[in-house]
Amino acid sequence: MSLIKPFAALRPAPGHAQDVAAPPYDVMTAAEARRMVVGRPWSFLHVSRAEVDLPADVDPYSAPVYARARRNLEHMRGSGVLERETTPGYQVYRLTSGTHRQTGLVAAASLAAYANERIKRHELTRPVKEDDRVRQIDALNAQTGPVLLAGRADHGLPALLARHSADAPEISAVTEDGVRHELWPVHEPAAVEELTSAIDQLGTLYIADGHHRCAAAARVAALRRAANPAHTGEESYNFALAVIFPHEEMRILDYNRVIRSLHGHDADTLITRLSVAFAIEGAPRPVRPEHPGEFGMYLAGHWYRMRLDPARIPFDDPIGQLDVSLLQDNVIGPILGIQDPRRDERIDFVGGARGLQALAERVDSGEMAVAFSLHPTRMEQLMAVADAGEVMPPKSTWFEPKLADGLVSYELD
Repeated sequence: MSLIKPFAALRPAPGHAQDVAAPPYDVMTAAEARRMVVGRPWSFLHVSRAEVDLPADVDPYSAPVYARARRNLEHMRGSGVLERETTPGYQVYRLTSGTHRQTGLVAAASLAAYANERIKRHELTRPVKEDDRVRQIDALNAQTGPVLLAGRADHGLPALLARHSADAPEISAVTEDGVRHELWPVHEPAAVEELTSAIDQLGTLYIADGHHRCAAAARVAALRRAANPAHTGEESYNFALAVIFPHEEMRILDYNRVIRSLHGHDADTLITRLSVAFAIEGAPRPVRPEHPGEFGMYLAGHWYRMRLDPARIPFDDPIGQLDVSLLQDNVIGPILGIQDPRRDERIDFVGGARGLQALAERVDSGEMAVAFSLHPTRMEQLMAVADAGEVMPPKSTWFEPKLADGLVSYELD
């Protein structure tokens, strides 16, 4: 069983990539999405966040939203803004953000491999978000948000991808965050076969981002398989839209924590409690931890650097040694009283792309009482957790740069 197969992609027509490209549907609020589409009639947010075209009080999970998404996609196709390739193939996809560059492959990833754990997950999903993507896929009869996958880097795949992206890209767009997205189609049969083999040789793929999209695609596949007495396993619904990158090229940013209350402590008693497990010193500027086991804290208008006693780091436990776990197990749970960060409303999470100043602003506004900055999780840690069949704590990874929505979609025939 191959991990991937080629497909005929739905892409922006020549000259329309910049008009269409949009951030992933789940990285902005509804208000932010509405602002982003002003003056942009072809933004893919009209499909991925179709509530932007409906009254502000509309339920984003209601039937009119999915129906509008379908109408908007059909309009983009009918107007010639989007067009479908005539031949199955792959797309080489390059992301460039400042000095960082990563090059991967757009493909249809096998949901059978996902079921058999050759495509491994490391995160639980929330039913409401999973249900949303199921209804979106059904309404569009297409997958429009790629799953971000990683494979253990070898020396063959990066060179192969570089060879197929040596010329000028067919699609190029710069999203609002300044990231350049470039795509090169690959349709020649020998090249397609070579890329398929190169991915298969990786053995295992890891979901980096997009657990809800992958789980939703698997649910849609199960429903359609049950309704199809002639099911063969090769139908388009048996695969998920994905972009696969060598793991060493991927970049994970910090995923920081802000807490609404000090759980009965004042600033001085909190620092006293923390000093049992941490060496703490004041810092003249925002603290971006340089090493695992090191944390920044913003409290009562001041930054502090905190270094955890190494004896408290369980190096034989792939989950326990994560910085998000170290903070949870030594601070957020026992001192601040938050035992279930997945559900407790006293905690919130701030992706590293928003910067350390965003942490201070949440505390200075009075909304939050304390903020913690963390050292980023490493790809090797993510893969170790997945290989152990375990689940990472919530909000452990923030991948940057993000894939764009709208540049490649996968229609279910």
